[in-house]
Amino acid sequence: MAAQLVIVYHRQPYEEVVEDGKVVLRENRSPNGIVPALKGFIGQVESASWIAWKKASGKASAGRAAGFQRRITVRDSYGSYEVVRLPLQAEQIDQFYHVTSKEALWPVLNSFPSLYSSENTRWATFREVNRLFAEAACEEAAEGAVVWVHDYNLWLVPQFVRALRPDLKIAFFHHTPFPGPDVFNLLPWRDEILDNLLSCDLVGFHVPRYACNFAAVAQGLREVEEVRWEPAPVGLSRRGSALAEPRSPSCLRIGGRQVHIDAFPIGTHAGLIGEEMAGAHAREQIEQIRGRLAGSKVIVSVGRVDYAKGTRELLLAYERLLQRRADLHGRVRLLLTAVAPADGMRVYRRAQQAIEQLGGRINGHFGSLSWQPVVLSTTPMSFGETLAHFRAADICWITPLRDGLNLVAKEFVAAHGSDDGVLILSEFAGAAVELRDALLVNPYSISQMDAAIDRALDMPVQEQGARMRRMQQHVRRYDIGFWTRHVLAWFEALRGVAQPPRRAA
Repeated sequence: MAAQLVIVYHRQPYEEVVEDGKVVLRENRSPNGIVPALKGFIGQVESASWIAWKKASGKASAGRAAGFQRRITVRDSYGSYEVVRLPLQAEQIDQFYHVTSKEALWPVLNSFPSLYSSENTRWATFREVNRLFAEAACEEAAEGAVVWVHDYNLWLVPQFVRALRPDLKIAFFHHTPFPGPDVFNLLPWRDEILDNLLSCDLVGFHVPRYACNFAAVAQGLREVEEVRWEPAPVGLSRRGSALAEPRSPSCLRIGGRQVHIDAFPIGTHAGLIGEEMAGAHAREQIEQIRGRLAGSKVIVSVGRVDYAKGTRELLLAYERLLQRRADLHGRVRLLLTAVAPADGMRVYRRAQQAIEQLGGRINGHFGSLSWQPVVLSTTPMSFGETLAHFRAADICWITPLRDGLNLVAKEFVAAHGSDDGVLILSEFAGAAVELRDALLVNPYSISQMDAAIDRALDMPVQEQGARMRRMQQHVRRYDIGFWTRHVLAWFEALRGVAQPPRRAA
């Protein structure tokens, strides 16, 4: 059956595990993250398809391979939907994802131009993989359907879709930052990327700053006839932090057609997290963690190995804390999860080495047989374990140098109790625009990082509770359900049956 909604995202919407020698498709263990958020739309539409890639063992031609199961029907708690897997060979995956996406595009998106490299990039392969995604989407889509493309890996999908199926509505959502013109324009493929985004009916971002940057890029490179501006949505417009913007572009007109622009940060499953924390198993886990760490101030930080995540800067700040405050020796623990990159991600090797060396140095210099100041793990915790550590911790320290949003910060707020707890959050994470009761810090500033951890450790419990309750109110109001309803309203608007949705200014 032709789909009314086609989701185009590079990852498959499930986990592949081997049980008794057979590959089994298992629903994602965590209900949070991009994949579960997108799967939440499946039960909201009449029919849906998902386009992803999967490594092929044999020779693939025109997106097909002998003995490869290209199409499967999935039935899980989200509903029934079709998944079309594109058989990519190892060389295609390496060029599309490990090299072009991570070595060339990722540094520019996150405003690290000095790390940009196109030395090993074969743009033709990146374009070809995008074409395969676009063709598969067009084959799945019903007349007038919405094709919803996700993230920078698939920047070149829209123009292929527009050429093949002009009847379709194309929406694009960026889960990453979007840099200003002075950084974005470093890309030698900037014109092709921009023309693809301008082929969309809707281009979405997490926060107004990224939308403003996109409009500025378009105005600088193209003859834009008009840009319409609106006050930034409620909860996203407060001034005073690095990513704050008082207004946001809502539409630009170019070549006689309109491209809608919106900023709508994704929410977390606040209600589900609350239910998880109320369960007997979660309470038992929390008590075990607190018992194991009794007498210590517990700081937790969860992320993955990536130079943009600021883990090295966090560890250096923690080392300085122990150097200047001997009173904390034996009385503070940093529980740090920095998930190691997948095989083939060469660009992150140096970052992982730095994290492991710093953690070892801190433990070697300050630790003892009875106290380990840093507990470092490069393997991911389960969702339940993560939430239990959030509830048990006194402080959550999330200070990326750049981040599109950072759902971990919202998960901490949703999981923690309302009587205490401190969130230290980088100003350069998109979530900082929303969570203004966190301790917002510039992670590039040594003095600000030092002051933030000192203040978090010394903050009166009454102030902690007041801040936490205000953040929880926001996280619960603008949860994943709010985000889903907002996006579905956009799809109706693209089909011409409703007005574009707007959060009140």
